[in-house]
Amino acid sequence: MLELENLEITQSGFSLAANLCLGEGQIAAVLGPSGGGKSTFLMALAGFLPVSGRIRWRGQDISGHSPAERPISMLFQENNLFPHLDLRQNTGLGIRPDLKLSSADKAAVDAALARVGLRGRGRDLPRTLSGGQRQRAALARALLRKKPLLLLDEPFAALGPALRRDMLNLVEDIRAEQEATVLLVTHAPEDVRKVAKTCLFVEGGTVSPPVETAKFFAAPPPAFRAYLGT
Repeated sequence: MLELENLEITQSGFSLAANLCLGEGQIAAVLGPSGGGKSTFLMALAGFLPVSGRIRWRGQDISGHSPAERPISMLFQENNLFPHLDLRQNTGLGIRPDLKLSSADKAAVDAALARVGLRGRGRDLPRTLSGGQRQRAALARALLRKKPLLLLDEPFAALGPALRRDMLNLVEDIRAEQEATVLLVTHAPEDVRKVAKTCLFVEGGTVSPPVETAKFFAAPPPAFRAYLGT
């Protein structure tokens, strides 16, 4: 279980608070108006921003842990690939940061790239790929890290509808295979309905406790209705 106790994030005059518990093994959508703090929330969970309060995972306080020490993989809006490394190397970082990969590791990297639709592109540099392809390579790296918490910050916004649907299906497969807990920031209600069990709404300086997706859409907060134009 992920527990946030009196969590407060303050960044450049912006403040965001959360008190909630989220069960394991599910996909939770993180929703809210632009600029409301969704990305800030994920960055704080991953350890890239200072916080007060407590972040607990399976009862262990990870609030003071560095990003590398946390049981978390995060896929940013920007794919965060290293431009001087080819896709196989960028993806291999998910297994070994020193890139001393065994034959089995290299086979796993190639399989992960194939799974996100990048078969045979392992020797390509990031600059030769589209934004959507780079984002898929970053997802392959996250897949190989096999961390129990996966944070996705609008990872598929640059993809067309069919490919975005395929990537959402892949995220659901990863969740099931690795028994992962996924927090997905998205502005696409259809994506939420497709894969998310619960919704967290971020607005007015607060992250709301999780609400079942069907109940959330049956009675959405006013700010979300305004965003949808309903």
